[in-house]
Amino acid sequence: MGLGTRRPRRARSGVSGLQEPRSRAAPRSSSPHDASTLEIEGLAHDGRGVARTPAGKAVFVEGALPGETVQAAVHRTRKRFDEAHVREVLEPSAERVTPPCAHYGSCGGCDLQHLSLAGQRRHKQAVLRELLARQGLTPEGEPELLVDAGEGYRRRARLGVKVDADGGVHLGFRTRHSHRLVDLDACPVLLPELSALLAPLRDCLETLEAPRHVGHLELTASDAGVSLVIRQLREHSADNRRWRAFAEARGVHLARWLGREAPALEWLTPAPALRYRLPAGGRELALGFAPGDFLQANEAVNARLVAAALDWLAPLAPGEPVLDLFAGVGNFSLPLAALGARIVAVEGGPAMVERLAGNARANGLDVEARQGDLGDAATTRALLAEQAPGCVVLDPPRDGAEAVCAALAERPVPRVLYVSCDPATLARDAARLAQGGYVIQRWAVADMFAHTAHLESMLLFVHQDAGQRREGASRDG
Repeated sequence: MGLGTRRPRRARSGVSGLQEPRSRAAPRSSSPHDASTLEIEGLAHDGRGVARTPAGKAVFVEGALPGETVQAAVHRTRKRFDEAHVREVLEPSAERVTPPCAHYGSCGGCDLQHLSLAGQRRHKQAVLRELLARQGLTPEGEPELLVDAGEGYRRRARLGVKVDADGGVHLGFRTRHSHRLVDLDACPVLLPELSALLAPLRDCLETLEAPRHVGHLELTASDAGVSLVIRQLREHSADNRRWRAFAEARGVHLARWLGREAPALEWLTPAPALRYRLPAGGRELALGFAPGDFLQANEAVNARLVAAALDWLAPLAPGEPVLDLFAGVGNFSLPLAALGARIVAVEGGPAMVERLAGNARANGLDVEARQGDLGDAATTRALLAEQAPGCVVLDPPRDGAEAVCAALAERPVPRVLYVSCDPATLARDAARLAQGGYVIQRWAVADMFAHTAHLESMLLFVHQDAGQRREGASRDG
C-alpha cells in the first residue's frame, strides 16, 4: 500500500466526528470530587466564566455567564486557579441564548455562542477598557462599536483534513484544546456559499486515492467567486483529476500548495483575479490579493473599520504625508490615497510590496510601496525623519508594533491610528505611546469575529506638542 493511500475502512472508531458530538457540559474527568456548585462573578478576557471556591481559589468555567449558578466539573487543576466546564446550568443568565450552531460545544471555532450578541459586544468593550486601564490609560466614554451580522459573515476558512487509522476521512475545525477535528456539514458563521461546500468537499475527499496527501483546505470568497486551495503534500495525478472535476462541477477556482518544506502555489484551473472592494473618496476601490495574503475575514466589518478610520482622520489636507506601516495589500493605504493623502506604505515581504504597488496602479492612485523591517525601530525613525508625516497608520500582526511605537515616542507625530487584532499587545504599545506624550482621542471595538472572544480594536492617538512643532516649522518655512 503506497504512502498516503487509503486503508480499508473498518468499523467506526472513537475519533472525533464519528461518535456523537460531545456537549461542552460533558464531564472530562472521572474524579467524583471535581463537581461543585459555583456562582459566576464575571467573564475572563477569553470569555470563560469566573468563579471562586469557598477557599477563594479562582475557577475559570467554560460555557458559564455572569450571574449564573452552575454545576461545574474541574478538568485541570493549577496552583493558583482551576479550569472547569459546565455540567448543568442551575440558574441561567438573561443573556444566555440557544447557540445557532449544532456543533457548538464540540467545535472549537466559536466559544461565545451561548451569550447574546449584545452581551458579546459589551464584553469586548469591557476587555479593551480593562486592558488599557491596567496601563493607566482611561479614554473618555465607551469605545465605539463597529458591527454587522452575527452569522454568515466569514469569507475565508481554513479546514483541517485528517484520515483516521480506519481510513475514515474527517473535514472541519479543531475541537477546543485539541488537534482532533469536528466533522462539519454546515457552519453558520461562514458565508452561505462557503458553508454549502462543506458536505460536498467531504464527499470528494472520500473518493481520493491518497487523502493523507491533503494537509488542509482553504476556502475564500471574492469578486471572482469561490476559490479552493488544497495543501497537497505530494503529487498524485489521479486525485488531481478528481479535484478538477469537483471544481468544474461546483464552479469554483482551484489551486494547490504543493510540497512539504517550501510549498509552491499552482492553479489547477485558470487563475482568477482575486479582489475585494472598498468604498472610499466617492468611489469603489478594488484590492487584489493572492492565496496566503492577509485578508480580513469579515468584509462588512472591515468596510466599517476603514470608513471609521477615514472619518477619524478627516480632514486630510491635499498631499498630506501619511505613513501606513504593516500596509498589507493596501486596506488603508488605498482609501487614504483616494482622499488625497500622499501615502508611503511599508510591508516586510517583497511579494506583498509588489501586490500593494500593483493595487495602487490598478486603482490609479499614487502610493509609494516600500519594503522595510518594522521590527527594527531604526527603520521607523528613518521614515519619520524623511517623511515628516502628519499621521502614521499601524495595522500590525498579533505581536504588535513595539519597535514602531518606541520610535514614535522618540520622534512624535501629530496623529497615530493603531488598528489591532490583539488587545494585550495594543495595551502594551499604547502605554509606550502615552509615555511619549500621546493621548487617546477616539477608540472603537470592531466585532470582526462574532461569537468568538477575538477582539479587533482601533485607537486614535494625538500628540499636541508634535502638532505645534509642525505648525511652527510650517510658519518658519
